[in-house]
Amino acid sequence: MNIFENATKFFEACDKPEGWEGCKQYVEDGATFNAQSEPVADIQTVEDYCEWMFAFGTITSPEGSYILHTSSFDDLTNTASFFGTYHIKHTGDGGPVPPTEKETDTHYVYILKMSENGKVSEMTKIWNAPWAMKELGWM
Repeated sequence: MNIFENATKFFEACDKPEGWEGCKQYVEDGATFNAQSEPVADIQTVEDYCEWMFAFGTITSPEGSYILHTSSFDDLTNTASFFGTYHIKHTGDGGPVPPTEKETDTHYVYILKMSENGKVSEMTKIWNAPWAMKELGWM
């Protein structure tokens, strides 16, 4: 089993976004989520975050995409890190305002603590959400 490969598959499924259905095979039951970033600060489980990403993808452009700048794995702490830039345009209904047709290129980092089973047990997202929300015309 390649733990970093599983972490990478989770990252890709989460950010496509495939929702919980596409991510759950890479996640331990009860895996926790945390972030010091609105609008995801109140989310407490990886499952709920995956569903949030799926919903976020429905109100932004279908051609939304990400660029993965770097990824790494720390064998000592069993932790994977991913740094990327998400490109989206608000084209769909939903969200805090009607579609603005505005775009953002927003940087973010995922820190994934992996279990002995090679699955995500804890996830932290580092993201300057107010920057992205302002560019999308939501603030």
